[in-house]
Amino acid sequence: MPEFQEILETIKMIHLENLDVRAVTMGISLWECADGDNIKARIREKILKYASNLVSECNKIEQKYGIPIVNKRIAVSPIALVAAQSSMDQMIEIAVLLDKVCEEIGIDLIGGYSALVHKGIKTGDQKLMDSIPMVLSQTERVCSAINVASTKAGINIEAIMKLGNIIKDSAIRSKERHGFACAKLVVFANIPEDNPFMAGASMGVGEPDCVINVGVSGPGVVKKAVEDAIKDDPDIDLGGLAEVIKKTSFKVTRVGELIGREIARQLNVAFGIVDLSLAPTPKVGDSVGEILETLGLDAVGAPGTTAALAMLNDAVKKGGLFASSSVGGLSGAFIPVSEDIVMSESVRKGTLTLEKLEAMTSVCSVGLDMIAIPGDTDAETISAIIADEMAIGIINNKTTAVRLIPVPGMKAGEKAVFGGLFGEAYIVPVPNNRMSRKFIRFGGRIPAPLQSINN
Repeated sequence: MPEFQEILETIKMIHLENLDVRAVTMGISLWECADGDNIKARIREKILKYASNLVSECNKIEQKYGIPIVNKRIAVSPIALVAAQSSMDQMIEIAVLLDKVCEEIGIDLIGGYSALVHKGIKTGDQKLMDSIPMVLSQTERVCSAINVASTKAGINIEAIMKLGNIIKDSAIRSKERHGFACAKLVVFANIPEDNPFMAGASMGVGEPDCVINVGVSGPGVVKKAVEDAIKDDPDIDLGGLAEVIKKTSFKVTRVGELIGREIARQLNVAFGIVDLSLAPTPKVGDSVGEILETLGLDAVGAPGTTAALAMLNDAVKKGGLFASSSVGGLSGAFIPVSEDIVMSESVRKGTLTLEKLEAMTSVCSVGLDMIAIPGDTDAETISAIIADEMAIGIINNKTTAVRLIPVPGMKAGEKAVFGGLFGEAYIVPVPNNRMSRKFIRFGGRIPAPLQSINN
């Protein structure tokens, strides 16, 4: 049982430091639904079977423990595989069905309108990818993740080339919302099978029939712990601050696992993982950027930012792994520009650039996330940015991802507003636009790196 002091600390973290369970995500396998004639009916039946009471049970647990659960979500098996025999129009109908079912039962977002194309594009993958702009612009809750690279397979430039055009098309179709459809599309290298965070969640092929994965977030908690440590000991060094972050991460992970296991027990399904990711929100006091500034940087993007982020990410993972044997997903620090008020302000001031963000992604948990770029950025340049980020992932044998939003009609320095947890962002300049066309148009696949040969 937790000690009394630990209980008091947890209460303080919840009420004063923005600790919450950012996402409870139910993963549902749809493999048994792959029936060409009855696929939509089977999918609806399977989701309702497991998820009808997800929101109500989350609300009960929230009230019981006093811990906010911000999002209730679903992730399903990659639709490109489940509905491989369907036509593109039928895939769109499936996406609309997913959207409506989630609206019916109160689910915030659903992930899994996805494809795995890191070594080649199958017929089902192609149909799904072609439908993405229409699906994401016409549904509210459906999210898509496309895995285009892995350390074992290399980088599928052919798929990335297609995605550059898909992202442009998705932005144009949702131009009245500043290209918001692109906020629901993420491109991955080394996609995890148990990620509870959107837009990248999907139910991996190795997962059980139904599972609860939990994402816990505590940037405010970590920031306050670092501030208190510096106040209590003005001579503390970075090693000492890393230890403080690690111990704080331990406490936050325990909260997440408690909530996840309780919800899984109530719903009589498997508990999967707790993803301890410092995922910010647009709220003041809930920012990864604020942590970096508390560590002594005058502005995010200044020299030393990558080193500070590396220390933060490592300490978070160490604390989480010590607290639980069920840590998974992405787990670490997220740097989504539009969702982090300090990151967004650093872009406005010019201290945080696209190139610096790319350097930071080599040591954080995700990648170039929720970055608004000028609407006239061409598709090949978008593809080349994705290719650069995928290279960081496969060479370092880590998950990386890209969520770029080319905002139609807007230029660098202007502000795009997405709303809610998606926040708002100043448009980041893209240097050397239209200078990568020949490279991308070679197509093909960049072979797997030497790191892939580790058997």
